[in-house]
Amino acid sequence: MKIHNHPVSYSELMNPVITIGTFDGVHRGHLSVIHRLAEIASQVNGETVVITFNPHPRQVLSDDHQFKVLSTFSEKTELLSNAGVNHMVILPFTGEFAALSFAEFVSSILVDKMHAKAIVIGYDHHFGNQREGNFEKLNPLAAQYGVNLYRVDPEEIGNTVISSTKIRNALLSGKISEANKWLGYEYSVSGSVIVGNMIGRNIGYPTANIQPDDNAKLIPARGVYAATVCHEGQEYIGMLNIGIRPTIENQKETIEVHILNFNGDIYGHDLKIVFHEFIREEKKFRNLEELKAAIDNDRLAIMKIFDEKRG
Repeated sequence: MKIHNHPVSYSELMNPVITIGTFDGVHRGHLSVIHRLAEIASQVNGETVVITFNPHPRQVLSDDHQFKVLSTFSEKTELLSNAGVNHMVILPFTGEFAALSFAEFVSSILVDKMHAKAIVIGYDHHFGNQREGNFEKLNPLAAQYGVNLYRVDPEEIGNTVISSTKIRNALLSGKISEANKWLGYEYSVSGSVIVGNMIGRNIGYPTANIQPDDNAKLIPARGVYAATVCHEGQEYIGMLNIGIRPTIENQKETIEVHILNFNGDIYGHDLKIVFHEFIREEKKFRNLEELKAAIDNDRLAIMKIFDEKRG
């Protein structure tokens, strides 16, 4: 996949078939758009083009400073590349850009600069100033410029329409299995190992404390999770805890993982934590002995989950 940090000129593209969106998480709903994009491109001997934005528009326009993304920009780039997209065009999302009307966006970027052969959008996609642009309003414009326009129907699982918002809400509720089903892959968080307070080591469960690479990345609900840990090309089973560790009166939220059957020194190393299943909510125990007994049970539950996964 070729990456462009500006609208691509006609000379760089061949019969471009274009879609536009944030593609946060590149979930199964997004993939249905990308698959349709590829089908149309093959029919016109063209190339697939995804126009996306950095940062996420909600990080610029919303007063909600707690908004978090499902995928960092590097993760989104990798997911789009794995989906077979030919070109990704990154447009800086600023207040000035947000003021551009959908008609101006179509005329100045999609038509004049990129010479779109066809445009593909999701069933509920809106773009342009005040999100005024949609399929119905785009239809006459596309006809005016001689550009074919296609709409992709919603992707559903069990009568639920997949969306990034629903996936965020599922993760924030600890519904990892549901979120992973809608994503089409296991959710993950990457970061570096930082020094903790060593409490886990004192009860036989040393943990790696993770500082996420990107503060804008969504962290799932507090609790204990079955996870896998990717480190230097190897994958290990992990027992992950997110929370404030109320038993030891810790007030700062931490992300810490005990890696089963591993005792290497990984301070300062990069890890990728992959979420598989939610085990239990965070709980305050009366003492460290009760905490250790609960962790013993968590370990058994997690080992059972992965034993069943291996068949």
